[in-house]
Amino acid sequence: MGVIGEKLAADFVISTGDNFYNDGLAGDNDTAFFMASFTDIYTASSIQKPWYIVLGNHDYTGDALAQQSPAIREVDSRWTSVNKSFIVEADIVDFFLVDTSPFVLKYWNESKFDWRNVAPRDTYIATLLQDLDDALAASNATWKVVVGHHPVSSGCEHGNTTELREHLLPLLKVRTTCCACMHALLWLTMANTFRVSCRPMGLTCTSTATTTACNASPASTARWSS
Repeated sequence: MGVIGEKLAADFVISTGDNFYNDGLAGDNDTAFFMASFTDIYTASSIQKPWYIVLGNHDYTGDALAQQSPAIREVDSRWTSVNKSFIVEADIVDFFLVDTSPFVLKYWNESKFDWRNVAPRDTYIATLLQDLDDALAASNATWKVVVGHHPVSSGCEHGNTTELREHLLPLLKVRTTCCACMHALLWLTMANTFRVSCRPMGLTCTSTATTTACNASPASTARWSS
């Protein structure tokens, strides 16, 4: 990854989730595990840049709020997880990082998932989708890339994510999405709709960027700010 980062002169990295196996962080004081899994792994000089983070399902089986904690960012200033969903603005491209785990119904039948600030599911998803749609419409970027952990469509073991095809796909139109989860590198084309680029860990980008955080309310909704 360091070699690629140097070749592309990367300005930042987007991590597409499942950041800590198998069960995320135990809390924002789980700094030893954080350093062993991130700081001490990604040591190449070319990737000492901001890392913009989206959560995966394995992150949700630990403390799902810990990765947004300022205490974690104090350990490694590259770590940028300002909310579970947020916008990264990078000149001609806007990246819309979307929290996809709450969409997947089967996770809600497992007690180990941390749904604090998410439940009730239907309200969270409805608000997230509306805010995402509004933010995509308001964006003036030439490219609009939606980033989430779960694939909308996949030919790999996990297959399609039915809930994303039902709820998220209608918003995408001809936009591009990036995802992970499948542990494979794919490029899928769906006729007259969109293209999906999938990577097992993170996507290295080559533009400077700023972030626009969502405003998480006490009612457990994630809102996009323009």
